[in-house]
Amino acid sequence: MAPVVQALKMDAGVESLICVTAQHREMLDQVLKLFNIEPTVDLNIMQPNQSLAELTAAVITQLDPVLEKLQPDWILVQGDTTTVMAAAMTAFYRRIRIGHVEAGLRTGDKWQPFPEEMNRHVAGVLADLHFAPTAWARQNLLNENIPSDRILVTGNTVIDALHMITALPAPDETISLLQQIGISPAEKQPFGKKLVLITAHRRENFGTPLENICEAIRDLANRYRDHAHFVYPVHLNPNVQNPVNRILGKLPNVTLLPPMDYLPWVHLLKYAALVLTDSGGIQEEAPGLGVPVLVMREITERPEGVEAGTVRLVGANRQRIVAEARRLLDDPQEHAQMAHAVNPYGDGHAAERIVRAIIDYQD
Repeated sequence: MAPVVQALKMDAGVESLICVTAQHREMLDQVLKLFNIEPTVDLNIMQPNQSLAELTAAVITQLDPVLEKLQPDWILVQGDTTTVMAAAMTAFYRRIRIGHVEAGLRTGDKWQPFPEEMNRHVAGVLADLHFAPTAWARQNLLNENIPSDRILVTGNTVIDALHMITALPAPDETISLLQQIGISPAEKQPFGKKLVLITAHRRENFGTPLENICEAIRDLANRYRDHAHFVYPVHLNPNVQNPVNRILGKLPNVTLLPPMDYLPWVHLLKYAALVLTDSGGIQEEAPGLGVPVLVMREITERPEGVEAGTVRLVGANRQRIVAEARRLLDDPQEHAQMAHAVNPYGDGHAAERIVRAIIDYQD
């Protein structure tokens, strides 16, 4: 959402106010600082071990008086978090127009990803304008009887943000990490020692699926002990921390880190030969930098990457993860075919299109 915030600031005819729920406090603050965004309202709702029901209730009850006081013409929400769903509901109760950024992503399975699939469905039902990142997302909305004049294909704002960040110098944190693991910052992988980046934290992978993922990473780390290094910023949830540290914690070519700030993460991503992930946005970011992605889920709400050849689905299956990773790490032609595929997620101007659509909106 940061590029949209910045684009709104550029228009003298718009007064934009920023409300954060701080659903993910440790992830939020560094992004606000990086993009020089100062919230107008910080609800600070994050509590240890709160349930989804408690989180939803907190967003609604704390956001409602803010909307009552400020009386905005529009509320913009982005993506599929619980914050997005609850904020859209609260705006609807106040009869405030809703713009949904990154609209129309669907898997067709309400349990995958959980709870994100239903969060975006709810936001989609309530939104007045739908900013779809791709034509496929637009078609999903049309299939749900959303009027075509309420849908705009904009590209994804994550690509806008990616362009902004990669234009900045690489931070010392990234350079130092690359040097520690024996990868030259002067080289773009996959030349020389290969860097494999990992993110895995989805709720639907808790338990046995995450165990399988970690075992696959262990298999790969043992096979490529002298030729690849695996970097895994580990989510703080104990359901992730416990199996990851137990299975991967003592491997010499696996580096486990706390969650990384966005700036060093993006610059680290530039040097990766491969990404293993169950996350969403990385499926769009990595192809923007020419990095192949193996998605450790059975289904994705971003099939455009699969169709374009930048992404492959491998599920949480130990054998499939290892086999597909080996193909990309061992075969330069196979790697190049994915790395050079066209990124289908936008041209870096999504935020401008979103702001213009809001200004031009007519009932």
